[in-house]
Amino acid sequence: MNAPDRAALRLTQFSHGGGCGCKIAPAVLSQMLARTVPGVLPPQLLVGVETADDAAVYQINGSQAIVATTDFFMPIVDDPFDFGAIAATNALSDVYAMGATPLFALALVGMPIDRLPVETMRSVLEGGEAICAKAGIPVAGGHTIDSVEPIYGLAAIGLVDPRHLKRNAGARPADVLILGKPLGVGIYSAALKKGRLNAKRYATMLASTTQLNTPGIALGRSEAVHALTDVTGFGLLGHLLEVCRASRIGARIAFDRLPLHPAVVELAREGSVTGASARNWASYGDDVALAGGLGDAERVLLTDPQTSGGLLAACAPDAVDSVLAVFRNEGFERACVIGECVAGPARARVD
Repeated sequence: MNAPDRAALRLTQFSHGGGCGCKIAPAVLSQMLARTVPGVLPPQLLVGVETADDAAVYQINGSQAIVATTDFFMPIVDDPFDFGAIAATNALSDVYAMGATPLFALALVGMPIDRLPVETMRSVLEGGEAICAKAGIPVAGGHTIDSVEPIYGLAAIGLVDPRHLKRNAGARPADVLILGKPLGVGIYSAALKKGRLNAKRYATMLASTTQLNTPGIALGRSEAVHALTDVTGFGLLGHLLEVCRASRIGARIAFDRLPLHPAVVELAREGSVTGASARNWASYGDDVALAGGLGDAERVLLTDPQTSGGLLAACAPDAVDSVLAVFRNEGFERACVIGECVAGPARARVD
């Protein structure tokens, strides 16, 4: 039995990739940006492109900075309302990952208008609007185009006190790594396309991908949290390596401590994997050491593109309980310690 589908059309049939699996592979992106000439760099620009962080940050006064980000992609699910909700949650995550509070959003919409009913397109927008309402912000406008594939996302604007700003840089040796959500969304999405995802697993995926990463606000105020990011299209290892490079440290994680969505290992072994997982590994696998007992399924999970994935925090060892309490208070029951930061080159080891 496949996941329930209210729409007569399958949105995923229009897309060559879905969710954050649509992201350009890290290695290709690096090549694209390698010769980019820096433009105007005012001192008020606190965060730009230098460490591949989650959002741009521009300081406007001593206690306020604007956080700006954008995220959009093709359908990861067939239900239009669910697609809009997932895409909006994913876009707002980058604001929370900076320790900021969302202010408003603009919708980014591309639709094959001659192939989709107006009701279907409207339902996508309603899904995004519902998540923004849950976050307490308006969708204050946007832009639409006629496109070959359905595309939806947001440009999200937030506000943060510069003293509470969190970056993917700043992690220290001996910091503890905490992950906020289970892994396996990309595997679930691949299983959905193949008709192998049952209704229970679909509900699990939807609950995870529409859970706003609100703990980021409180984590931003904690001096014991030294670095913060979210895990999305480059997979756990890809975003962990971004933290390592930005912080000039290494990391060690324990595979058996990773929170996983139910049945993802079995689904991966059955072939429900995304092309993005292989592209991710090709991009950064040289900087990863896998323990001998870890096979292809485990590697796929470590590189699996997470759409609207969890926050990844690096915190002082004596702050673990308080950081986990922040997650628990916001309903993230499966947040857990997955490893630690270590002195050394920007590499990751998985035991």
